Amino acid sequence: MSPAWADFGLVYCAAVWGATFYMVKDALAGVDPVAMVAHRFLLSALLLAPWALVRPSRGRHLKESLILAVLLFLLYTTQTIGLGYTSASNSGFITGLFVIFVPIFLLFFFRKSPTVVQWVSSVLALLGLWMLTGGISSVNFGDVITLVAAATYAGHLLATDKYVRADADAVVLAFHQFWMTGLMALLYCLVSGRSLAVAGDKAAGTIAFLAVVPTLSAFFIQMRAQKVTLPIKVSLIFSLEPVFGALFAWTLGGEAFVPARAAGGGLIVAAMMAGELSKLDLLKGRKKEVLPT
Repeated sequence: MSPAWADFGLVYCAAVWGATFYMVKDALAGVDPVAMVAHRFLLSALLLAPWALVRPSRGRHLKESLILAVLLFLLYTTQTIGLGYTSASNSGFITGLFVIFVPIFLLFFFRKSPTVVQWVSSVLALLGLWMLTGGISSVNFGDVITLVAAATYAGHLLATDKYVRADADAVVLAFHQFWMTGLMALLYCLVSGRSLAVAGDKAAGTIAFLAVVPTLSAFFIQMRAQKVTLPIKVSLIFSLEPVFGALFAWTLGGEAFVPARAAGGGLIVAAMMAGELSKLDLLKGRKKEVLPT
């Protein structure tokens, strides 16, 4: 994949992932949130199986896939459950805080101190989050649990970057993490007594769309694109996801546009972009960014 097509593919990922927030929220009337995750990822794995199982490397990447699957399970269960309590636009902006978690993880796990600009960006993001949610008194369970989704999103991005740059087979890596994620969600439903039923054509259609477009196609494109795109550019492009999420929620999703909350979302996006741009070495622009190993 050429760099230009990789950039286009990452924008596509951000757009389709942004479109899912309002769709998932609407579909939750007909399916349990964890069951939705199970159906979505198992169907994606089933659709990818004909290509993955004939590859010579089909038995590889199980350990890496398990790590990615745990992160995906936590990401999508918390995000989907959160959508039952908060708005689609709020969920999109809060999930977008994953960019702020990246330098935090680099500090705690890799002992890489964030820059002054990144700390300032974090403060701006927190201010934006305050405006978006209406302050502590207005924060609901959905807002809080979606922060877990943002943290696991950052972990998945860092782990994916590490594995695809080690020449992992993107098809096999995607297949294994899909069925593992779906199986985890399925087992959780069975153990906790959650219903696996899907009521209505709307919920079923949403699950089919989620399995094919934002899961099967977007995750595969992401892994292919990250082979040739630096992590900073990936994060910057993915910071557009909450923008797409809010636009879809306010238009197709029919959510009310609240100027103060929109301003808070804008602060979060600005903070994310400032934090990522601060990583650029403007004096050594040709130097490659390399994540810690």
